[in-house]
Amino acid sequence: MGMLGVKTVDLFDKCFAPSRTRQAEELGIYPYFVPIASDSGPEVTIDGRKVLMFGSNNYLGLTQDPRVREAAVRAIEDYGTSCTGSRLMNGTLDLHVELEERIARFAGKEAALVFTTGFQTNLGTISGIVGRGDVVVMDRANHASIVDGCRLSFGRTIKYGHNDMQDLERVLAAHAGRSGLFIVVDGVFSMEGDLANLPEIVRLKNRYGARLMVDDAHGIGVMAARGTAHYFGLTDDVDLVMGTFSKSFASTGGFVAGDKEIIYYIKHHARSFLFSASIPPAAAAAALCSLDILENEPEHMERLWANTALWRAGLDKAGFNLGASQSPIIPVIIGEDLRVGTMWRKLFDDGLFVNAAVAPAVQPGKGLLRTSCIASHQEEHLYRGLEILERAGRHLGVLGAHGN
Repeated sequence: MGMLGVKTVDLFDKCFAPSRTRQAEELGIYPYFVPIASDSGPEVTIDGRKVLMFGSNNYLGLTQDPRVREAAVRAIEDYGTSCTGSRLMNGTLDLHVELEERIARFAGKEAALVFTTGFQTNLGTISGIVGRGDVVVMDRANHASIVDGCRLSFGRTIKYGHNDMQDLERVLAAHAGRSGLFIVVDGVFSMEGDLANLPEIVRLKNRYGARLMVDDAHGIGVMAARGTAHYFGLTDDVDLVMGTFSKSFASTGGFVAGDKEIIYYIKHHARSFLFSASIPPAAAAAALCSLDILENEPEHMERLWANTALWRAGLDKAGFNLGASQSPIIPVIIGEDLRVGTMWRKLFDDGLFVNAAVAPAVQPGKGLLRTSCIASHQEEHLYRGLEILERAGRHLGVLGAHGN
């Protein structure tokens, strides 16, 4: 009871309830918020020891490139450490404008808009452009930022089964001609590593008069220099391309690219853009330098795919369940949550860092260890990581029927 005898409910009660994360911590298998004390290279320092890094989005290895670091340092010397305001007010630098112009050309679009983070890019773009009476149609495996962008919009959100094109057509057919239709999909799904069926999505988009946005955070500089749409030869058929600077661009921030009138509209209606401080000068300069490298040095992506082929072959030979991955993101599917945590801890103790993913990041009961290669991995790193994984898989009995 409250002070006046009124029955109350404590908002904070939920914070003290038992949870899976507390259980994992008590068991010593909690895999999150691990502090790293070095750069994001093929090996990192954790608690004073070297650990192999196979859980990074540093796909092209450019966070270690001295040219990128020097560009960031020069920007700090010229502009300081912060823009001290939003892009709308005092936070637009000539670096931001240059970056937007370069990104637009790179993406094959008329214009681009740079946001403070990739999450805010999806949040602001989707919620800003989807209005009352509109329908957002999204894959069930889409990233959380897409889900939250849909939630913040005034439109209706309908999910279709993961890469289920019959289900997508069912949804489009039910609403065509009555609502503005906006299909939003990951180009590369960040946990499973498979690709959106863009050729079929584009066919259905055109048939039912929808618009299409592709979140290509994990596709640009990976599936092709210009991303998944370019990989499929469908750049002109995708209305909006979203990307991040925190992966192949060795920086932080996000962007959306498309026709200039659409980008202009988003620029004046995306609240996460209008009311957030802009990316700092060092981040913009690092992204610009990384873009130069990405456009002119294809060998980084070639090394990424050579490493991915070796890594995938080793995991497959050992007998791990790799799902339907088609990218350098290669999941090792384990199943039950606590088993995922136990496997993660065994790998970590043996010197290998990967990412643990459980529901709601993946389907319930389909927990996995997300592994990913980077261009700067050497063969020695790959073989050592495979040895650690196979040893742990045998110890914990998670190898499939194809194990030796």
